[in-house]
Amino acid sequence: MKSPETSTVFAGVDARTDTNLPEWYEARQNTEDVTTFAEAIRNLPQATETTVGYENPYTGEWVETERFNAVVEPNRLIEQANDNADSDPLFSVPTDSYTIINPTDVYGALEDVLRAETYEDTPLSELVFGEIRQYRGGGEVHMDIMLDGLSVTLPGRNEPITMGVTSGYDFFGNNAVYVEGFARDSYCANSIRSLTDREVVKHVGDVDGFGPWWESVLEQLELVADDLLGFITDAQDITLTLPDVPFDLEGFYELLGFPEYLAQQAASDARANAADPFEIDMWTLHSGATYALTHFFRGKEGDSLDSYVRMANDILFNPDGTLERVEREYEQQAEAETNGDGQTGLESQVALAQIEQVSDSVREKAETFEEREAELRERFAEAAD
Repeated sequence: MKSPETSTVFAGVDARTDTNLPEWYEARQNTEDVTTFAEAIRNLPQATETTVGYENPYTGEWVETERFNAVVEPNRLIEQANDNADSDPLFSVPTDSYTIINPTDVYGALEDVLRAETYEDTPLSELVFGEIRQYRGGGEVHMDIMLDGLSVTLPGRNEPITMGVTSGYDFFGNNAVYVEGFARDSYCANSIRSLTDREVVKHVGDVDGFGPWWESVLEQLELVADDLLGFITDAQDITLTLPDVPFDLEGFYELLGFPEYLAQQAASDARANAADPFEIDMWTLHSGATYALTHFFRGKEGDSLDSYVRMANDILFNPDGTLERVEREYEQQAEAETNGDGQTGLESQVALAQIEQVSDSVREKAETFEEREAELRERFAEAAD
């Protein structure tokens, strides 16, 4: 993933909170400069509106328009007025229907919820920690917000999978304010994203009431924590036996849609962590994909990363669908290699039969996942109500 221009690590809601980073997270971050969530939010660039106009080339006059407004950073306006040539206050020029949502509007409400809510008798204000990343001069922001102790621990491992949310926004009209479930596997520092449906608040109309929104989001997060262990343990019982399929481990990820460089990294990690490198379970395959996306993705946070995250999550939450996608892609490639008579080669026919046999084996166990996901979605709906 492309490095942010600015990265801020935080622990605790504010200066009144006596909180340190979890040891596993501090060791991974390699930073001594840790602030509080409230201070980090207030240090983010803000936005305000100013009027805009256009030049009439026949008269040389500037004509103001009420149809658009310039979204600008107020502190940089001051710097620009003081002849700071490096200061560019302009974020974008949207239509007048665009509503500015500043970080304190959204995350100030989260601060209040964190102070009011508890987990196992500990205020969430003492458990919160994470990282805020800025791009494009602070006009685009993404953050991981985690809760120490709200976690899943796999049998035989001491390192937790810590639950949290990913959230962000931008002032360019591309990303509305969003939040979705997230987890960090402290064993390998992999980020497991999109664990809940993405909740979005667009920059349009009257925008307020973020407190109840955050309460619902955090309630959903506890539901996911309860079920994540079940999904993982079930996925550990479903394996891909590589000698039984006509592709290698890198080929599995490429057939799913990962580019070659990510497929290589995912395969390398999955192979290294598998109990048997020739028979790899779906949790290990998912972990390989998240490893590649967390540490080697060359793009930026946003739609491109999201599409690969969905592919990775399907390995864990929808193994049947994953094998169907691999089978479909392999079949399309085989059809592209048919001879002049329209006949698929014998080798490809045998290969397709092999994949179908593996898919049938996975399909027998898929009902457990479908039932678990249906129950989870139902609880999400109840939490939202």
